[in-house]
This record gives sequence, structure tokens and C-alpha cells, in this order.
Amino acid sequence: MNRNDRSIVGLTMLAHGMVHTYELSIPIFIPIWLARFDVVSLGPVELAVTSATLGLLVTVGYGLFGLGALPGGVLVDRVGSRRLITACLVGMSASFLLLGLAPGLVAVTLAMVVWGVSASVYHPAGLALLSKGVEQRGTGFAYHGIAGNLGIGLGPLVTTVMLLFLDWQTVAAILAAPALLAALYALRASFDETAAVEPATDGGEGGDAGGTDSKAAAGVGSLSELLAESRVLFTGSFALVFLVVMLSGLYYRGVLTFMPELLGGFSGFEPVALASLLPGGIADVLSVARDGGRTLSPANYVYSGLLMIGVVGQYVGGKLTDRIPVERGIAASFGVLGVLALLFLPAASLGLVPFLAFGAVLGVALFVVQPFYQATVAEYTPAGTRGLSYGYTYLGVFGVGALGGAIAGAVLTYATPPVLFGVLAVFGFVAAATGLVLARR
Repeated sequence: MNRNDRSIVGLTMLAHGMVHTYELSIPIFIPIWLARFDVVSLGPVELAVTSATLGLLVTVGYGLFGLGALPGGVLVDRVGSRRLITACLVGMSASFLLLGLAPGLVAVTLAMVVWGVSASVYHPAGLALLSKGVEQRGTGFAYHGIAGNLGIGLGPLVTTVMLLFLDWQTVAAILAAPALLAALYALRASFDETAAVEPATDGGEGGDAGGTDSKAAAGVGSLSELLAESRVLFTGSFALVFLVVMLSGLYYRGVLTFMPELLGGFSGFEPVALASLLPGGIADVLSVARDGGRTLSPANYVYSGLLMIGVVGQYVGGKLTDRIPVERGIAASFGVLGVLALLFLPAASLGLVPFLAFGAVLGVALFVVQPFYQATVAEYTPAGTRGLSYGYTYLGVFGVGALGGAIAGAVLTYATPPVLFGVLAVFGFVAAATGLVLARR
């Protein structure tokens, strides 16, 4: 990669890691909230705190994370990526500081709203920047994805370790610092945002996206232009790509939101007293300081490890987008996810060690799909509205996909885990079938 490529990839890797650090740290707090809060008061209405209640709470933030991607996509085509990435980082820092001050679940929900709105602009801004500024696009997507997975894995891991010694609100406040430092770096980075755009030739393969393109294209500037460009996008094969990304989001959020809570109920994943693993003197200090000591939850560490190994999936998926038709990659990878959903509970019932091998496969498969659909969007859309295209993409992934958390919470409250994983398998198989339809087109 040239100097401009490296500068852009470096910034987007940093910001992407931050976004997912916060996103996947939130499920670590869910078991704590379930234990600490009995009811949530909404004026005269009081709701019991259950998996369904917390699923809806988390969906508020995660839903805004996706819903804000569309206006974020419109903005990035107008004002550029740097400003939005910087604003995203500052807003996420503020949200976790607010979370650290939250006295109850209403304030937690408000902090989730601030996080969701702030984080929502990152993916259209970051991916538009990669697709228009980096010559080696597939490799850029791969490194970008790797950084995201490092955040996805390290965020929950660091959160889990800090929770051994600190209360959850202090941990949340400490987590506010890295994003603020990253925002300062974003202001100083130097690069050309459109260095890789070729006039009138980038995007919209086969005439699917249509439209007139130029390196200086400024995106949509009015509601009528937004509607016109959206109509052009969705009358082509991008409509099928959008279906794929929605299903990807539903599967992703559905399988991850309650995974620590689910695994904690299986043999081999039981919490272990921290005092039993430490020398006597240190254990006594911790026990006095923490009213009986803290516990290590194997489920949290397995969850973090599964997410961390997704780095391999991101790298492999990114490299494969430069070597095989992306439509076939989508069909194969989502087919595997459908099968893995059916195998999840049998694998977890075998105990910790067997599940580690299964979790490694799931972690790779869960993230190998992302470079495929990211590259597919770039192939089926024009560069001048690339931000809008990625806005719709992450509206599907994280907006519609946020319902996966609510679906998972509702199914776990009113039905059974096998029903949940049956639903997740359907998501995977339908996405795989849509990839086959794209390939035949």
C-alpha cells in the first residue's frame, strides 16, 4: 500500500476498533444489570427487569447505531469522512462517561442512546473513506476488519478483567478515555479521501447502480435527490444485497447479545471464586474489599475469545474478496453460519473444552461474511453515493439487525434456547440462498 493508503487504513482501523470495543462490552454488563436491578420505572409504569426487558433496552442503543447510518451516509457524501469519524469518537467517549454516572436503567438507556447516535456514523464514513481513498481496496477492508475484531475481542476481555476489581460504573467511566484520545489523532491525520476514485468508472457493475460519477461528486443535496438516488439503488441488485446485510445483522446480534448469559447455564462454565485462585494474603484482601470476593466467569472469557478469533475470519474474508466472486462467498459463508446455529447448543452441552473448538469455528465464520458484503456494496454502487450506499448497508446490519437482540431476549424469556438457534439458522440459510440468486444474476 502507498502512503495515502496506509494513513487511511491506520485511522479507520483505530476508529473501527473503538466502535466495536464499546459495542461488544455492553453484553458483559447485562448479567450485572440483571442481578442489580429488579424493576425499571417509566413514570407511573414499572417493568420487571428480565432478559426481554434488557433485550429491548439494548435494542434502543443498537437500533440507533443502525438507524443513524443512513443520515450518516448522506452526511459523509456532503462533508467528508474525517469530521464524522472525529464526532463519532467524541460522542462515544461522552456516552460511556454518562454510563459511568448512571444511577439506574433509565439513565443507562439514555447513555445507550448517546452511544448509538454517535457510533452510527462510523461505518458509512469509514467504509466510504476506504472504498474511495485506498487503491488496494480488498486489503484495506481486511485490515479494517481485523482492527474491528481486535476491538470486539479486547473490549469484552478488558471489561471483564476490570470488573474483577472495580464496580461496573467505574469500569464504564474508564472506558470513556480511549475514544477521546483516538478523536485527537483523527484530527491530525493527513490523507486524500478520494485518491482511488476513477472518473465515471467506479462502482455499479453491469449498470446496476447507474448514475453519473466523478471524483468530485458531492453526493445527495436534497430530499428529492435522496429519494432519486435511493430509487436507483433499490431497483437494481442492491436490493438483494440489502436483504443479505439485514439477515447478517439479525444473526450477529441474535447470537452475541445473550451469549455470556446462555453459556453461564452450561456445565463447565460455572463461575469460579477469584479468591480460590490467588495466594491467601491477596485473597483475604480482595474478600474484605469486595464483600466475599469476586468470581471469574469462564463464559465471559470464552465469549471474548470467540470474538477475538474473528480476526482470522476478517482477514480471510478480505483476501477472498480479491480472489473469488463475492456472491459465491456470501452463499457459502452464510450457509456455514446456518449449520453452526443448529450445532451451537449440542456443542455447548459437551462442556468448556469441546466448545472452545466449536467457538473458534463460529468466531471465524461469523466475521468472514463482513468483507464479502462490504465489497459487494462497493461493486454494486457508484462512488458518488458510496456513503449513502454504506448508510443503507449499516441501517440494515445494525438498525434492522438490532432487532436480533430483542428477538433473542423475547425467545429466551417466553420460549427456549433451541427455538432461538432455530430462528438464527433460518437467517443464515435465507442469506445463503440470496447469495446464490446474486451469483446467478
